[in-house]
Amino acid sequence: MEQETAAAAVTAAVDLSPVAADLGRVHLLPCGIRQNGAAAVSDYFKPKDTGVEVEEASFRGRKLQGATIALPDGYQGYILEKTSGGKDMQNLEGEVSNFKSRAKFQNITYWNHDTTPSAEDPLPRCFHLLTVANAVHKPVTAEEMANMSAMQNQSS
Repeated sequence: MEQETAAAAVTAAVDLSPVAADLGRVHLLPCGIRQNGAAAVSDYFKPKDTGVEVEEASFRGRKLQGATIALPDGYQGYILEKTSGGKDMQNLEGEVSNFKSRAKFQNITYWNHDTTPSAEDPLPRCFHLLTVANAVHKPVTAEEMANMSAMQNQSS
């Protein structure tokens, strides 16, 4: 006999009210770090500028190569901290996740272990999706519709 299970709804609330810290530099490392607190990162992680667009650093003895990219115009990055959740009072069936903004940034440096950073890496490629999404969701004007109709009539 097949049992029906309803997935519990998950609701998230994000507070992006003005933040105190505007980070000059954010790093995306190719590893997981099981630490949820402050760390003296600048004491141990010291990237070196190589004179070209690629930076070098090492983390726990492994060489890293990185590149800094700016977020697209109109976008801003945020460092979020999960705050205490609770029950959703409007929909008593789901859990609520609350997040608060701790800092914001405009540039991100991503790091690779064994390869030189390139435009084909996952992070730079995901920014191309924003361009596509903006084009897909851009409102179509009456003039553009008329031009498309005229082009279709010419080809028929």
